[in-house]
Parts: sequence; C-alpha cells; structure tokens
Amino acid sequence: MQSMTLEQLRVASHTGGVSGVTLKGQGGAFLVQIGTSSGAEAVLAKARSSEPRRFGNPMAALSLLRDLGITVGQFDARDWNPAEKVVNSREDARAQVMREAHQAAAYAKWLAAEIQDSLDDPRPSMSDADVMVGMDAEIAALSKPAD
Repeated sequence: MQSMTLEQLRVASHTGGVSGVTLKGQGGAFLVQIGTSSGAEAVLAKARSSEPRRFGNPMAALSLLRDLGITVGQFDARDWNPAEKVVNSREDARAQVMREAHQAAAYAKWLAAEIQDSLDDPRPSMSDADVMVGMDAEIAALSKPAD
C-alpha cells in the first residue's frame, strides 16, 4: 500500500483524485486509508516519512479530514482496541504542565483570598516582635511536661 502525506492528500482531494476514505482502527489508534480515483489504495503518512500517521482520538482524524473538505467516508473499528493505546510522552508532559498550571492558579486564588481577609480584619495590627513573643510563650508552654 502506498503512503500519502497530508499535502498530497489535500491536492488529491481538491483535484478529484480521492474516491473515498476510511477511518480504520488498528490496535490502539486510527489510520486514514485513502482510495484514489485510479483504484490505488494509500494510507495517510507522517510529514517526512512513509510511516502511517496514527490518531489516538478518531475525532482528531475526522476534524483533519473535514478541514480538507472530505466530509463523507467510512469507519472501520473492527481491529481497534483502546487498551492498546500508546501513551504519548509529549501529551503526558503537556497534561502535567496543565495540571501544575491549574494547581498554581488555585493556590494564587487561595493566597489572594487569605491576604484580603487579613487586610479586611478589623482587629488592631501586631508587630512582628509581639507575635514572636506570643509564639515563644506558646512553644514554651507546649514543651513543659504535664503535671
């Protein structure tokens, strides 16, 4: 089976060289199989390779095809097994960055609320020295053995 890059598929689609496409499940991914008007079959390949382009999410493949103007095709999930999906380390890293960003935003929101609560507190302010004297007294009280 031949391979076809995204740009080749775009040109073939716009010139009427595509007779049909099938989104075919294979293992934990989906491939785009292309039928050409000459009767040949091809698979969508990575940009600078003949290696098939794999889509972990069929919606990504459908969106790409729609953007190319290919809106009718077939779907074959017989050989698809979601348990075989390969975890992409780049996607994993991106997800971790997003989790950390959400955690940082939540912490910043909490901290801003704590600061605002402190500013809004009607009680009189205390100096650092007064606070430390009180803390030292509490620590000393906790250090004493119980009678």
